Amino acid sequence: MQLADRIALLARLGDYLRSKDERLEAVIHRTSFTNLWFTKENQWKAVEAIAEQWLRSEKLEQWLSRYEIPPETDAKKVGLVLAGNIPLVGFHDVVSVFATGHKAVIKLSEKDPYLLPFLVKVITEMDGRAAPYFRFVDRLEGFDAVIATGSNNSSRYFEAYFGKYPHIIRKNRNGIAILTGAETPEELAALGEDIFRYFGLGCRNVSKLYVPEGYDFEPLMETLHEYRQIVLHDKYRNNFDYNTAIAMLNKTAYLSNGCLVLMEDPGIVSPIAAAYYQFYSDIETVEKEILERSEEIQLVTARPGVLSSPTLPFGTAQEPALWDYADGVDTVAFLLGCNSGGNLKLPPE
Repeated sequence: MQLADRIALLARLGDYLRSKDERLEAVIHRTSFTNLWFTKENQWKAVEAIAEQWLRSEKLEQWLSRYEIPPETDAKKVGLVLAGNIPLVGFHDVVSVFATGHKAVIKLSEKDPYLLPFLVKVITEMDGRAAPYFRFVDRLEGFDAVIATGSNNSSRYFEAYFGKYPHIIRKNRNGIAILTGAETPEELAALGEDIFRYFGLGCRNVSKLYVPEGYDFEPLMETLHEYRQIVLHDKYRNNFDYNTAIAMLNKTAYLSNGCLVLMEDPGIVSPIAAAYYQFYSDIETVEKEILERSEEIQLVTARPGVLSSPTLPFGTAQEPALWDYADGVDTVAFLLGCNSGGNLKLPPE
């Protein structure tokens, strides 16, 4: 298939997702029973974000126009080890491999076993020529390169198993937010979307707040209370109760509004149903810390102009563009091999 054919097919998949047909609804319904974190609402949010932000012809063309993708690619087999923390979290890797003309060998997460294979099935039903580009396996073998996503612990195993191949290995990261105290109620409500979407399980969720010394938490906690229905989810509620109990037993100072536990802590990755905060005296100190801890941070949300470096508006953390690469590593450039004429850079024999 030519690049134009692949773009057109991905755009057709976007049209299909926006149609929300009964087959898609059935797969989402099934998944919601298999993984209780993957509620129907959160699955639909993931599907809608993919359809709107990625799978439109103009967005795909804008994304891929940045690269020199050869008409004929020496297709390599790219092993994909997908995470399962939020619905379709590995879909960008699958799209990237397909768009560059390589073949995806996909190891699914047991937490998300149905939705992605169904989308691939839809693609191959639309155009049978796409079938050789996708293969699902229980064990990765016979691949030329690897993209693996997991925790800090699993990344060590990935390095051991895949280190001799061209690879991208991703670790734990999370989003942070910089508050000044001048945020409007609307901005604080949007921040709640960054914190609570997907129950805070995604690497793009905000798990840490930097606030100025003397910050008044009351407006923030009152606004975030608008998300209180999240505690009706049993698994989230269990985590909320557990974190509250641990804070009380350890006599740790905390704030709570009935749906979020807020604790002062220098860490970036907070427990489920909790967020950390840290005081700052000046913005320059925050910018220095962000630079020093860049390998822990996926993204930064703030009001425009607060930092000299780029930030995202509140409420947009979970709607990345195609070129917002995880960990800041350009997946397409990796797949194209940059200086290898459109092929992956393979290690010497």
